[in-house]
Amino acid sequence: MEYRKLGQSPLELSAITYGAFAIGGNMWGGNERQDSIAAIHASIDHGVTSLDTAPFYGFGLSEELIGDALVGKDRTKVQILTKFGLVWDGSNEGKGEYFFDAEENGKKIPVYKYAAKQNVIKEVEESLKRLKTDYIDLLQLHWPDASTPIDETMEALSSLLQQGKIRAAGVSNYSLADVETAYKTLNLASNQVSYSMLNRSIEQDLVPYTTAHNIGIIAYSPLERGLLSGKYFADAKLKSDDHRNGYFGQFNPEKVKALLAALQPLAESKKASLAQLVLRWTSLQRGITVVLAGARNADQAASNARAMDISLSNDELQFIHKELAKLQ
Repeated sequence: MEYRKLGQSPLELSAITYGAFAIGGNMWGGNERQDSIAAIHASIDHGVTSLDTAPFYGFGLSEELIGDALVGKDRTKVQILTKFGLVWDGSNEGKGEYFFDAEENGKKIPVYKYAAKQNVIKEVEESLKRLKTDYIDLLQLHWPDASTPIDETMEALSSLLQQGKIRAAGVSNYSLADVETAYKTLNLASNQVSYSMLNRSIEQDLVPYTTAHNIGIIAYSPLERGLLSGKYFADAKLKSDDHRNGYFGQFNPEKVKALLAALQPLAESKKASLAQLVLRWTSLQRGITVVLAGARNADQAASNARAMDISLSNDELQFIHKELAKLQ
């Protein structure tokens, strides 16, 4: 495993960071508690020291599972990354920016983006309880909230840094313009954004800026929710309430199949899976600090961690980029 410094923060994160969205269950067709905890333990056993979650994942369940999984572990050797700013319980009293309707047990639940100072403080206290800890290593705004001035949110994060309740502050899903505005108030540690072989738009403007200003990039959805593993072109089945039934529709299946077919021999030459090859490629791209990889059981978690064992030569990287150019 490689460990990388996150921007100007004191944090060193594992290059493969455990992504805990799926173990929350909602939008992913449910979860199995013991399998989820086993996945976290297997990640740690294979050198993954960083765990990324959010209150919204499972409406608190993902954070609770991480808290339970870390009981008895050396807290100083694990970095907890969580978020704030998505409210689903009505505590925002209609304030904030309406986002979408989530579903739980067939019931629609309105979700709001809400990053006002008082909500930031409230959510951190709730997360600390669920995570069974007294500090958060990296606290990130989950989504931009147009109803709250960016400087107000950044000031709340500055206050939490001074109090020692968080060790570093970041954002998620911020555009270049948003990052530039936030940076006027706070030296951000990171921006967590979607990035994959199929989605490289951040290379054009965001990565040059974050590289120049020493802001880390946390890449999420590097496998496009499992699509780039190749198994969904085989016999894998999705439950009816799995959001990927709609998510995968944005991609051209024939082009994705062709890409994976071209990459398969390279993966086999490395004695690796397609998923491992994709994760390793992602970790080697300019400006990418760490790569999030979700896992719902111990085998998946161990496999993700082993992706960092793969070595890719310049010629092999050039070959991959030539194949990616065919997606255009």
